[in-house]
Amino acid sequence: MKDFLSPEVSQLTENTSIAIAKSIKQVAISTSISQQPITTTYVCQGSGGTPILLLHGFDSSLLEFRRLLPLLAEENETWAVDLLGFGFTERLANVSFSPTTIKTHLYNFWESLINQPVILVGASMGGAAAIDFTLSYPQAVQKLVLLDSAGYTAGPNAGKFMFPPIGNLATAFLRNPKVRQKISVNAYHDPSFASLDAQLCAALHLKSPAWQQALISFTKSGGYTAFGQKLAEIQQPTLILWGESDKILGTADAVKFQQAIANSQLVWLKNCGHVPHLEQPQITAQHILEFRGMA
Repeated sequence: MKDFLSPEVSQLTENTSIAIAKSIKQVAISTSISQQPITTTYVCQGSGGTPILLLHGFDSSLLEFRRLLPLLAEENETWAVDLLGFGFTERLANVSFSPTTIKTHLYNFWESLINQPVILVGASMGGAAAIDFTLSYPQAVQKLVLLDSAGYTAGPNAGKFMFPPIGNLATAFLRNPKVRQKISVNAYHDPSFASLDAQLCAALHLKSPAWQQALISFTKSGGYTAFGQKLAEIQQPTLILWGESDKILGTADAVKFQQAIANSQLVWLKNCGHVPHLEQPQITAQHILEFRGMA
């Protein structure tokens, strides 16, 4: 297994989890953020079609797409990348972590490895990152898919509390297995999905160097705020997939996104919580692939 993954990776039991862990690659990405290239983790599977690029949520990694990515890759070239400051992508000491540096790093990754318009798929905070990227680099995005996305309503600004020792205490709290398991249970409509394998997938990146410092830095930046009227600037066809039982973000923002983005459609997923790509990967993949073929 990959040497940048913690030894606990050997405890994975789900076939999709094991497969994606074995598929992770690293590439050194040159950016304007740092004189030193940033070692970036990603997965690429499949061939043909407009490339699909998957962006994970807050304090997560590309392992989040362990069930969705292989289904999309059966019919289409599909990528997943660990955003700057998250997952297993390198956290350099001289780099600040914010929405601005995230989209700069993502653009350099896209330019280096893909370099053609993509279908950009963002889940939760990854949806906010996808919106930000689309607004900043519209030439790089052919279509946009939002999975229970953040970015319509501004989240609480915890950054003002992120100074020592409170920053360390907050990240220690987030590292707590019981806290993470409670979050995992709340993310699903069916809590049985919050398995030991799922908990391990959600925690492997916690052992990455400078995880704590990067999370504090990102939170201090203010994170992603509400895009507001900027959403009207999105010209790309947009698919909004939303779990009817989302207990993390609720459901009100789904309709607000649809109303704010002119060329958009909203699809509700029944018996589904905040993570349709994990709870209903087949249905989610089907909707994305059908959307891919729409004019």
